[in-house]
Amino acid sequence: MSNSTAVAVKPIFNIAIIAHVDHGKTTLVDAMLRQSGTFRTNEAVADRVMDSNDLERERGITILAKNTAIHYLDSKINIVDTPGHADFGGEVERALKMVDGVVLLVDASEGPLPQTRYVLSKALEAKLTPILVINKIDRPDARPQEVVNEVYDLFIDLDADESVLDFPIIYTNGKQGTATMDLAQPGTDLKPLFDLIVNTIPPAKGDPEGSLQILVTNLDYSDYLGRLAIARVFNGTLKTGQEVAVSKTDGKLETVKITKLFTFDGLKRIDTPETQLGDIVAIAGVSGITIGESFTNIENPSPLPLIKIDEPTIAIQFSVNNGPFAGREGQYVTSRNLKERLDKELLTNVSIRVEDTGSPDTFKVLGRGELQLSVLIEMMRREGFELMVSRPEIVTRRIDDQLMEPNEYLTVDIPETFVGTVIERLGPRKGEMVKMTNHGSGRVRMEFKIPSRGLIGLRSEMLTETRGTIIMNSIADGYVPYQGEIPQRPTGALIADRAGTTTIYALNGLQDRGVLFVPDGIDVYEGMIIGEHSRDNDLDVNCVREKKLTNMRASSADEALRLVPYKQLTLEQSIEFIADDELVEVTPKSLRLRKKVLQANRRPRKGQPE
Repeated sequence: MSNSTAVAVKPIFNIAIIAHVDHGKTTLVDAMLRQSGTFRTNEAVADRVMDSNDLERERGITILAKNTAIHYLDSKINIVDTPGHADFGGEVERALKMVDGVVLLVDASEGPLPQTRYVLSKALEAKLTPILVINKIDRPDARPQEVVNEVYDLFIDLDADESVLDFPIIYTNGKQGTATMDLAQPGTDLKPLFDLIVNTIPPAKGDPEGSLQILVTNLDYSDYLGRLAIARVFNGTLKTGQEVAVSKTDGKLETVKITKLFTFDGLKRIDTPETQLGDIVAIAGVSGITIGESFTNIENPSPLPLIKIDEPTIAIQFSVNNGPFAGREGQYVTSRNLKERLDKELLTNVSIRVEDTGSPDTFKVLGRGELQLSVLIEMMRREGFELMVSRPEIVTRRIDDQLMEPNEYLTVDIPETFVGTVIERLGPRKGEMVKMTNHGSGRVRMEFKIPSRGLIGLRSEMLTETRGTIIMNSIADGYVPYQGEIPQRPTGALIADRAGTTTIYALNGLQDRGVLFVPDGIDVYEGMIIGEHSRDNDLDVNCVREKKLTNMRASSADEALRLVPYKQLTLEQSIEFIADDELVEVTPKSLRLRKKVLQANRRPRKGQPE
């Protein structure tokens, strides 16, 4: 018991690390964990240890908000690592509910970008204490002083309270694990950052003897204990074996018994007999608990308000794979499997919604952007699911009897030579330029307001037009009146007109017609899209034709046919490419593009009513 009392007196500081994509959040957390003695000196630890999900490690991005804890001097610092992509904004909003302060990380060269604005606006709304960290000061193109001024401008632009503008500034090199308050004196470790956190961020407040208030902000799962609620203790004390009330999302109270409590230490969960005020804990033994619910006393309950999340802007239809190759590669292929998996996703992903479509085989999944939904699809295919997905559509709403659509604030960073190209491409998509900055480094930053519809299919088109040199980021920017028609893909598709296996001979004759998406030796079926037509109409083609064998030798001996390398589309590119009458068939091993109506004679031609 004396041991638990010793732990109880440690002051607790809860911080979230917030930043734009690729500004070095996860790398800095790595260095903080290493220098706080969380790992043994001889322990082998992977880089970006917080990105534990396979997809996160492959893409080099954070998708899920995660928390860890370090001990510094006589304090405990709970750190929440948040995603940088706007599509995972639900994760950011949730993470900010757990903390009292934020470490705002900004790249010393790129400066504040759209997502910096988004996460900072959320932190200011929540009245959290900020610390500004200028990271990557070792970059050859670093311009720390200008970036600090840009951040001040951003705070003022977001109507930050004057008391907040006096935030402390520290300069770090996350990769090397060094921090300094003064650029003239290079740092040797992260001690200045730890000191700044402990001296700036307010420690957790509340009354350990008061009415119990614990908010669930995340969920985890254990094979032995079932669902674990990850929660912040705002008031009161919770003990193992105690009976408490859970305030459900519908406002009703449910009595539960707590079987186990954990606190965090580094990346591990440690058993604890009771919670400490302000700590982030994991609570076992509560089946059916979901994010946003809170624990409170059975007598005199005082539940916390539910977490509010920004509304979804994009919808994609998920349906059962009914193509000729259905069931060949996947383990889960029925509508029941699909519904169970989407219901499971709703438990942990607060920014996704699922709606019925009137068909038992199709579900409408609404999210914050194409990236968020494509990550969900990729996770499902890796788990063994087969499904078909439609072209993304926007989620409109009626405000004062006017049809409104979601708008985005788009930032484009490109070499000067492509400025005309970008303006030309964004014009038909209803993009309106609001700002253009030339940093004098040969690159230009342009900022646009554009309907969310205008972004569908834009990324792959822009990468092609700028030869892969573009950096694009966007965040939701409210709703605008419906902007009218936006042109879709200007080209048609090359469609297989029969089932079979593709041959070099047939594909060689087709490669002049457009860009092929399939190599030779691949099984195809009628209605499957095998390429992009160079013209604006769809073309049914025979891609399985074999050369007729004769006993006559041609005067020019048969030369080896050589195919131009085919274009292998990723999941995101496939979703962006398809038109309204097309689908992407997703299986654990393959991505196939197809027409909704497979038979050519039953398919309406372009320009004809369906």
